[in-house]
Amino acid sequence: QVQLVESGGGLVQPGGSLRLSCAASGRTANIYAMGWFRQAPGKEREFVARINLSTSSPYYAYSVKGRFTISRDNAKNTVYLQMNSLKPEDTAVYYCNFMPYGSSWSEFRGQGTQVTVSS
Repeated sequence: QVQLVESGGGLVQPGGSLRLSCAASGRTANIYAMGWFRQAPGKEREFVARINLSTSSPYYAYSVKGRFTISRDNAKNTVYLQMNSLKPEDTAVYYCNFMPYGSSWSEFRGQGTQVTVSS
């Protein structure tokens, strides 16, 4: 199995920045891609960004493109989400997830990390 631990959330003013981290452990060799999702109060969970671990190819949701950057450190089995120019609508619980080779996104298991953008 793969275990994921998210960290880095917090309270930030509009226009500010935060960096989220997601550390993976366990059977990490089976991971094809990792990504971030978020869920705002009263809304469904939505895709934010993903990265291919072997090529570092990123893919972003339109709502965050140009403001968020996903990156990875394979030596640390960690994926980061650098969030700049944060807006109140970015307020949500952010979840990390992984995609095994030949499969779709895994079941969400983590608690996520809260990001609140407010003045």
